[in-house]
Amino acid sequence: MSLFLPKLTCKKDIDEVIKGVAEKVVVLRFGRDEDSICLHIDEILSKTAHDLSNMASVYIVDVDKVPIYTRYFDISYIPSTVFFFNGQHMKVDYGSPDHTKFIGSFKTKHDFMDLIEVIYRGAMRGKMIVQSPIDPQNIPKFDLLYHGI
Repeated sequence: MSLFLPKLTCKKDIDEVIKGVAEKVVVLRFGRDEDSICLHIDEILSKTAHDLSNMASVYIVDVDKVPIYTRYFDISYIPSTVFFFNGQHMKVDYGSPDHTKFIGSFKTKHDFMDLIEVIYRGAMRGKMIVQSPIDPQNIPKFDLLYHGI
């Protein structure tokens, strides 16, 4: 399904998208094309990309091709989805310690669509962090590991 979504293959492409897309949420899905969970989220993203085209632009990023961003966003689980608005990193409170990215796959396309709408409306009001509208039962749970603390 990721065949229908644009792919960003280098740091320059990602930087241009983050800085160049105005008044829309930029959705960056970090993962691998051959991963089954990534394929599931790609299906949801591609089915909703057209419906959300006024609010969001969705892109696929291969974690192996852009290691600088993989390290910067601490992508240790795939898929991980990161959001931007007008060049600013948008954070979402999912009820977990990590507000910088969504880890795992969305359960339904409505979960993703609701999240984009909340991010978009919050960003238009100047908010840099928003509360997730997704039912907590539909949010994958992961333990964060801190080394050397």
